[in-house]
Order: sequence, then structure tokens, then C-alpha cells
Amino acid sequence: MNIIHTIILGIVEGLTEFLPVSSTAHIDLVRSLLSIPTSDFIKSFEIIIQLGAIMAVVVLYFKKLFTWSTIRALVISFIPTGVIGFVLYKIVKHYLLGNTFIIASALLLGGIIIVLFEKRYGDSSEEERGIETLTNKELLLLGTAQALAVVPGVSRSGAVIISGRAIKIPRKLITEFSFMLAIPTMLAATLYDVYKSGLSITTSQWGSIGLGFIVSFIVAYFVIKMFLNYIRSHSFGVFGWYRIALGIIVLFYLFLN
Repeated sequence: MNIIHTIILGIVEGLTEFLPVSSTAHIDLVRSLLSIPTSDFIKSFEIIIQLGAIMAVVVLYFKKLFTWSTIRALVISFIPTGVIGFVLYKIVKHYLLGNTFIIASALLLGGIIIVLFEKRYGDSSEEERGIETLTNKELLLLGTAQALAVVPGVSRSGAVIISGRAIKIPRKLITEFSFMLAIPTMLAATLYDVYKSGLSITTSQWGSIGLGFIVSFIVAYFVIKMFLNYIRSHSFGVFGWYRIALGIIVLFYLFLN
């Protein structure tokens, strides 16, 4: 993997991490298009550079993050995510990451769910709420929904947003919370992967990871701002149709080959 490949993958990560389209799916598909062979390093690279995009949330929400209500909400929601992620780590890294059929199927199914959900609930009125109003039951549900994203193609943010909307959490609140919930989730995933694989990563490979980290951070910083502006007057339906189209294209390609 050369510098151009690293920059491209960093851009893809930054563009897709906070949209309900699955950054893992897009990185893996782009990796295949660039003819980069899958390996333990590439899988670690895909996991670790996501933390770069997540750091953009830390910068943008720094003051809001370090309040008791936010910390409480993130800790409670992270419990089911952390437990499920820890239990399934080996299965995900060795059997699910890089599985194009699973990715395409998850993109298609997730897209259908988003489109159907937005058609039924997208225009419903909603009251303003703050993060301090989220109950323990709601937080545990959101954390469990996020855990579904261990399957590549599901979309971490999409799972949180749709499950939150299903239990009547306002669009802006659940979108911002999905951003913030990514912080403990991806920090834990990165630290655990470094613990398991760090000694096998060479100095030059760490350089590639560092570059991808920086690129994904810069791109994600601007994507978060644009996404928040977009959802104020638009539904998530367009992302659902995009997922359906991409899933069908990839499945058709696999069928032909």
C-alpha cells in the first residue's frame, strides 16, 4: 500500500464514518478497487484510522463531552457495545472484515430498513430534548443497536440513529449522540487491536496508519458540520437509496464473477 492508497482510504473513512452508509464497507470496497490485498495489517489499518475521524468529534464537541450528563450517557451506552465487541472480536477480524458478500448484503438490507423507516416516521413531529433526558433503558438500547455494526456494512451511526428515531429521540439529538458514542467505541476497538496486533506492525506501516489517521480527521471535521446542516431539513432516505443501489451493484458484480 503506497502513500496515494493511504490518502484515498483516509478520505473515504472521513467522508463515510458519520453518515449512515458504513465506513468499513466503503473502505473495504475501495481497497478492493485499488487491488490492495487483504492482510492483518490492512484490517488493523481500517480499524485504527477510524479513530482519526472520531477525534474530529472530540474537537467539535469538546465542551459538551465533559459534562456529567454526557459522560453518564456514553458509559451506559458503551456497556453492551463493549461486551459484544470484545466477545466477537476474533470472528469479526478474521471472518467478517473483507467478506464482500456480507458487506453488500448488509448495505442492501440496511438501505431497505432506512427507506421504509423514513417513509413511515420521517415526517413525524418531535420535541426538543437534551442528552440529559436519555433514560438508562434508551441508552442501553442504543448501545446494543450500535453493537450490530460489528457486521461490516451495517453502519454504526446508522444503527444508532434509526434505533433512536424508532424510540422517538429527536433527529438532531440522536445524530449528535451517535457522533459522541463513537468516541469510547472506536477508542476501545483501537486500543484492543493495537494490544493484539501492535507488535506485528512495522515502523513504515505505523507511518501509513498515522497518515490515514490525519487525513480521516481533517475530512471528518468538515463532514460532521455539513451533515448536521443537512439533517435539519432533509430525511435520511437518500442514504437508504444509496445503500440499496451500492449493495445491488456489488452483489451483481459478485454474481458475474
